Amino acid sequence: MRQLLVFCAFCLLSVAAMAHAYHASIMDVQYNTKKQQLEVALKVFTDDFEKGLSAGQPSAVTFDKLSPAQVSSLTTALLQRSVAFGTKPGETLPLRFVGVEKDKDAHWVYFSVKMPPKPATTIYLRHRLLLDTFQDQMNIVNLDGGGKKQSALFRAGNDEQQLSF
Repeated sequence: MRQLLVFCAFCLLSVAAMAHAYHASIMDVQYNTKKQQLEVALKVFTDDFEKGLSAGQPSAVTFDKLSPAQVSSLTTALLQRSVAFGTKPGETLPLRFVGVEKDKDAHWVYFSVKMPPKPATTIYLRHRLLLDTFQDQMNIVNLDGGGKKQSALFRAGNDEQQLSF
């Protein structure tokens, strides 16, 4: 019985140590036809997010030491450096930061992208979030528009893709 308890404890400690052994973000993009905009929810592990926000700062950034205005400013700057939507290659449509929400060991970042008046069924996305920070970073994107769903994986060397909806 004691050996079983020791084995179970070892397994739990191993799982806890591996709990964040990978670096990934998940982006859900919904096309709102009425508002002609992309509505984006981006989930990032908190420790990874803080490391990304710290880039170029004089000291390490932690959420518990930032005001909401600082979080907004730093997050907007990070998004502008690492994420770009367009209707043609090389285009960058403006992002509108909506907010950040803590969710256990991660944060959700919300923003929108106003689409041009001419209806588009294809978008070009550059998604470099944390690719310079972590060699194994994966950015997963799920796009839902006009009843069509598409998923894509963005990694180093594959950080720009064309998506259709």
